[in-house]
Amino acid sequence: MNMPVLLPFHHRTTQYTSLSVDSQTLDSVDTLSLQQTKKPPMYKIIMLNDDFTPMDFVVYVIESIFQKEKEEAIKIMYEIHNTGMGHCGTFTYEIAETKQNQVMQLSKKHQHPLQCVLEKE
Repeated sequence: MNMPVLLPFHHRTTQYTSLSVDSQTLDSVDTLSLQQTKKPPMYKIIMLNDDFTPMDFVVYVIESIFQKEKEEAIKIMYEIHNTGMGHCGTFTYEIAETKQNQVMQLSKKHQHPLQCVLEKE
């Protein structure tokens, strides 16, 4: 009686490497992948005005956490001061939440009541 010979797993997988795939099949797979991929929702970080946080601290926060140049940070700070809120950046949820937490921790460390909120686009 002949027993089948079992090959180790790595030998069995080599038989699949020789499969041929035509370009039409690859195109349909690529198209399907593109159709199923969605961009993640984005969130705006809105910094809120208060009557206690110094303007230079707000500029420092915008520069250090949101990597804005001095002139842009000053512009955003005046927007916050004049309108009550200012848009500091737009990010995926995880990044926006992290930056929001960094703002809150830095504000707390320096004993300022500076607040920011996330707003879904």
